[in-house]
Amino acid sequence: MTTPEISRASFDSVMAPVYAPSAMVPVRALGSRVWDEHGKEYIDLTSGIAVTALGHAHPELVDVLTKQATQLWHAGNIFTNYPVLRLATRLTEATFADLAFFANSGAEANEAALKLARRVAHDRFGPAAKNKIVAFTQSFHGRTLFTVSAGGQPKYSEGFGSLPGDIVHLPFNNVEAALDEIDADTCAVIVEPVQGEGGVIPASCEFLQFLRSACTTHDALLIFDEVQTGIGRTGALFAYMSFGVTPDILTAAKALGNGFPIGAMLTTADIGKHFSVGTHGSTHGGNPLAAAVADRVVEMVNTAHVLEGVRDRSASMFASLRSINSRTGMFRELRGSGLLIGAELSDSYRGRSKEIMTAALDEGVMLLNAGPHVLRFAPALNIPYECIDEAFDRLETALHRLKGAKASAPTPVESQ
Repeated sequence: MTTPEISRASFDSVMAPVYAPSAMVPVRALGSRVWDEHGKEYIDLTSGIAVTALGHAHPELVDVLTKQATQLWHAGNIFTNYPVLRLATRLTEATFADLAFFANSGAEANEAALKLARRVAHDRFGPAAKNKIVAFTQSFHGRTLFTVSAGGQPKYSEGFGSLPGDIVHLPFNNVEAALDEIDADTCAVIVEPVQGEGGVIPASCEFLQFLRSACTTHDALLIFDEVQTGIGRTGALFAYMSFGVTPDILTAAKALGNGFPIGAMLTTADIGKHFSVGTHGSTHGGNPLAAAVADRVVEMVNTAHVLEGVRDRSASMFASLRSINSRTGMFRELRGSGLLIGAELSDSYRGRSKEIMTAALDEGVMLLNAGPHVLRFAPALNIPYECIDEAFDRLETALHRLKGAKASAPTPVESQ
């Protein structure tokens, strides 16, 4: 076998072309700093798309993983294991839930949630009585055929043939539209407390409260997709805790394993019992390695110190972005919750989010976008303040370089 040169250039010859990664190849990381193959340093404001919530190579997580690797890697679901039991106990004790189901990703957690909702309706009301799922435009729930159909972005579902039916998409944060559509035929409503891929748009408290009331009235299940907002991202362990709205089913992933793949679906005993033996499963779900890491992540994040730190860092980042905008006029609106922040570009820079990401990378800052018009910031929850300051200094340099020498009046900016 001929071994190709291992570099970014080899990506296109050996990888399926579903990604277009940056020319920079990360090879080492610690905390919120990353180094590429040439030794250049970057400050990471992405945390692997809201995944490495406690930073890269956190010593306590390295220790947990290393110890578990010397004990039990995998057993399969004909057995259980102590790490997954500890993790399930920790999550249920910290939330509304009684039961947990573990998978490998957020998509699989959402798949389980949607299947469970349909199963509950089947068992309680008959095979054809309540099949409708209500979701929202610009949402994102994963890449399985079911979850990509529930997601309200056709660009992710087009070209894959017939899609699962009985899924209705409504405008996000629109109570009147939901009032008209959530009815006796609805088995579930699935919603993100903050739309991440859709532009970092927080749900209003009124909207989520209405969804809760409507689901209760019509015997439908309320599913909160907290794949991106869960595990401390918004300044609470889960975002639902800040809204005072309790879902029937909650999904988590991303930060749950701090980079080790794991997803979770949480629900009550009355609902979970409809997943009887053999109705659903996952070969790797509940893997001891993933569960051991996730258990420690939840233990570390779910503290007043960490969660208060998220809220403090959020305020610092919003202040820095407002300050940058006063000098660059780049942003039309700032919004988000905790350390999931969206900066919508002003009219003069609309459509240029990827260009800005590239310019920032050249200056040593790793950024995300949420579509062509929004920059997305999702750093580690424990990112040092000096990294925040340094990153925004570098970002402003990149923005001025894009803006050029010509000055323009600052754009008024709103923030949430």
